[in-house]
Amino acid sequence: MDRTPSKPRAALWMTGWLALMLIVAIAGRETTRELNVFQIMEARCVLGFFMLYPLIRLSGGFEAMKTSRPLQHVARNLIHYAAQLGWFFALTLIPLGQVVAIEFTMPIWTAILAASFLGERMTIWKISAIVLGVVGVVVIVRPAAGEINPGQLIALGAAVGFGISVAMMKSLTRTEMTLAIIFWMLVVQSAAGFFPSLYVWRWPSAYAWGWLVVIAFCGTFSHYCMARAMLYADATVVLPMDFLRVPLAAAAGWLIYSERLDMFTLLGAALILTGNLLNLRAADPVSVRAGA
Repeated sequence: MDRTPSKPRAALWMTGWLALMLIVAIAGRETTRELNVFQIMEARCVLGFFMLYPLIRLSGGFEAMKTSRPLQHVARNLIHYAAQLGWFFALTLIPLGQVVAIEFTMPIWTAILAASFLGERMTIWKISAIVLGVVGVVVIVRPAAGEINPGQLIALGAAVGFGISVAMMKSLTRTEMTLAIIFWMLVVQSAAGFFPSLYVWRWPSAYAWGWLVVIAFCGTFSHYCMARAMLYADATVVLPMDFLRVPLAAAAGWLIYSERLDMFTLLGAALILTGNLLNLRAADPVSVRAGA
C-alpha cells in the first residue's frame, strides 16, 4: 500500500469526507424526527456492512480483514460509537449549526493526542490553521453567553470522543488496511448497539428508510475517505481541513432550509479557508513538539 506523504492526496480524500458528512448531517436531522438514535446507528452499521461487502470480496474476503490489534479496534470503535450516539442525540436538542460548530473542537483534542502519543510534530502552520478554524467557527455561531444547555454539553462530549477516535484511527493506519479499519468499525458497533436497538425498535416509514440508506452509505464511506486521508498526512494536517464543513453546512442550510447567510458566516468561512490554505501550502520547516 502506498503510504508516501502527499498533502494533495490527503486533501482529495478529505473532500470526499466533507461531502459525505454534510449529507449525513442533513439525513440525521431528518431521520431523528421519527426514529431513536440507537435504531439509526444499528441500521447504519448493518446496511453499511452490506454496502462494504463488495470491496471486502475484492480485497481478499474476510481472511484479509484479520487483525493483530483487536483490542485497539474494539476500544476505538466503542469510543466512536458513544460519540456518534451523542452527536445524533444532540441533533434532537439544538440546531444543526450548533452541533456542527461544537463538533469542531475535535481537531484540538486530536492534535493534542496525536502530538502527545503518536509523535506528530506541531508546527506554526498547523497551530495557525487550528486557531483560525476555531475563531472562524465562533464568528459563525456567535454563542450567547450563559445559554449552555444539555444538548451543547452532549455535543461537546461527542467532539472529545471523536477526537480520541480519530487519533486512534491514525495509529491503526500505520499497520492496518483502510478497509479493515472500516470493517471492524461496523462489526464492533453493530454488536454494541444490537440489544438497545431491539428495545426501542419501531418499523420505519418509507421516508425514514430512504434516509437510513443515505446515512449508511455516507457514514460508512466517509470513514473510508478519512482513513485514506490519514495515510497521506498527519492528523494535525488532515483535521483542520474538516473546518470547511462549517461554512458548507451554513451554505446547505441557506439553500435547503432557507436559513439566513449573513456577513458573520462569510467572515468565519474566510478565516477557516485562510487557515486551511496556510496549512496545505506551507512546507514543514522548523517544528516543535507540543508543550516544548
